[in-house]
Amino acid sequence: MTTRLSVAGTVHVPGDKSISHRSLLFAALGQGTSRVRDILQSADVHSTAGVLRALGVKVPELSSDFVVQGHGPQALVQPTVDLDCGNSGTTTRLVAGIVAGRERLAARFIGDMSLSRRPMKRIATPLVAMGARVESEGADGLPMLIVGGALRAIDWHSEHASAQVKGAIMLAAVSSGVSATVHEPSRSRDHSERMLKARGAQVDVRDNTVTVHANASLQALDVDVPADPSSAAFFVALAGLAHSGELVLPNVCLNATRTGGFDILGRMGVSITLQDERDAGGEPLGTLVVRPGSLRATSVHGAEIPRAIDELPLIACVAARAHGETRISGASELRVKESDRIAAVVQNLRLIGVDAEELPDGMIIRGSDKALRGHVITHGDHRLAMAFGILAAIPGNAITIDDPACVAVSFPDFWSELARVIGAPSPRISGAQPASVVTESSEQIAGALQHNVASDAGTSSSERMVIAIDGPAASGKSSTAQWVAKRLGVRHVDSGAFYRALTAANLRSGRAPDTWSADSVLGEAHRISLALTERSVVPTLDGETADDELRGRSVTQEVYRVASMPEVREWVNARVREAGATSDVVVDGRDIGTVVFPQASLKVFLIADPWERARRRLVQRLERRPTDAEIALETEALVARDAKDATQSRPDPMAITIDTTSLTQEEQVDRIVALAQAARVG
Repeated sequence: MTTRLSVAGTVHVPGDKSISHRSLLFAALGQGTSRVRDILQSADVHSTAGVLRALGVKVPELSSDFVVQGHGPQALVQPTVDLDCGNSGTTTRLVAGIVAGRERLAARFIGDMSLSRRPMKRIATPLVAMGARVESEGADGLPMLIVGGALRAIDWHSEHASAQVKGAIMLAAVSSGVSATVHEPSRSRDHSERMLKARGAQVDVRDNTVTVHANASLQALDVDVPADPSSAAFFVALAGLAHSGELVLPNVCLNATRTGGFDILGRMGVSITLQDERDAGGEPLGTLVVRPGSLRATSVHGAEIPRAIDELPLIACVAARAHGETRISGASELRVKESDRIAAVVQNLRLIGVDAEELPDGMIIRGSDKALRGHVITHGDHRLAMAFGILAAIPGNAITIDDPACVAVSFPDFWSELARVIGAPSPRISGAQPASVVTESSEQIAGALQHNVASDAGTSSSERMVIAIDGPAASGKSSTAQWVAKRLGVRHVDSGAFYRALTAANLRSGRAPDTWSADSVLGEAHRISLALTERSVVPTLDGETADDELRGRSVTQEVYRVASMPEVREWVNARVREAGATSDVVVDGRDIGTVVFPQASLKVFLIADPWERARRRLVQRLERRPTDAEIALETEALVARDAKDATQSRPDPMAITIDTTSLTQEEQVDRIVALAQAARVG
């Protein structure tokens, strides 16, 4: 295998996400027909389209070229459903401003678990000051109710430079017909003011202050969405890390509030040349030609932070290969992104062997040229997956990515484009929906960019396929595994059923549970056999499946006793291995990927926020919506259970971790099925 990385080709980066959101919003608020071309068709932008439809705007299905008929903010209608913003903070905050400016309009904003934890007081406070009513059902997040009103003008001083806060205030002013002035400590992205001005609004910008004047009436405007500079930055970094070659990235947005990442990478030694610079729709754009350079450390702080906030995880990964110590400070905003990006980046850098240190508002990275090896936990964060994916593409590194599919939020074709420009075989893509897209085998990318669908497939083609699904208590692994098995047309093995069968056998024996020992429990094991059904491999008790008994209250109350006995666990593990030898199977339970099937074709570890796991468990148990007090008590019990289990069982370090907190069960199943299909053909 070559030890040098060479790049070549032209990369057509997807449309800019910030401009894509605003192209829909401003088209809806304008008067007339706006044509939109090359919009980013990602999950977040689909959320904005869906929310606008709920407000009465006729937004067609997103495509490379479509039109939106705008009738102004006065045409918005009272939604009959909650406004589901998915994972999009931009959708939530900007649309909140629009709703706040419409008297007698009220909307409840919801989102996935990740978005629901993100701070909303930063927009709620100025909107309330303007005269809207904002009610949050939690401490600071979603669900959130916005009740519009007759707003008053505002002169607002923001504590942080935030384009979303600024945009929410400006759109509230436009929606209600009043003026608004926003002062920021440093200049944030200015797409809102540029696009408002291009549509005829009177907008004044001076240093870090922007004013939108009263009674702004927006005109229709055609928009060609330029390529996203944040997405382009990954390939700029890739070229900078290479030993030879060049990459060409056409039509990239060169807005000065968005090019901080390019400036930092250039300062670190990446060769970046601009060609074909021009303006389109109020935004500057051009072509980047990028070549390798000798990388050196740098410091990132102050006014640079807002201009490079999304690129900082990537900068940190590049710093791992730069000469010297890189320090990033003043970036506390990273802690409230899709994940706590400061903690997540530093932890992952350490996991792969980089000398990294976490700061309250940033991080320190000490570069080296040693081989990097380890497993990256992305927490479902697309920018972390791509940033570490770039490091993984360097020959000699052996970095696995737990959830490559999450890149679909902003760059669905990232992995195939990465493979193409470094001359590796293009990975196959499975799954039609954005949430389900996943690379088949990143090991095909330069022999180093890999995840364990390929690297952990220790079984030969003549052996049975085993998909091992593990996770903490109440992570939903059993129900998800059943569904995965059904979708794949293979049998399901529930390891927990064997513990329950032993428990039922001992209850039938009449001995008091508090007298049970490992010997007495296993003394009843002869009564248990394996049986094959069309979809399962199940234990039978005294020749019967007895499923109702195994799931009954008596067994549920006592099963913990047998499951805690090491000798019993060994017996159950042996029976589960026998079940796995009968046919292709999906198996769930404790230690499945580490002890029972260490050579499984695919290993998946499901995790979720304890609060969400507690809520799911209670919904299943109570068959109603649990109260917060009930969830809090169940959460305490689960956290205690997690602490106990952590001393006995740990996930396989090479398992693909999927955070299901913000995923529906169908999305979980889609993702695992895609991985399994990849493992089958890999």
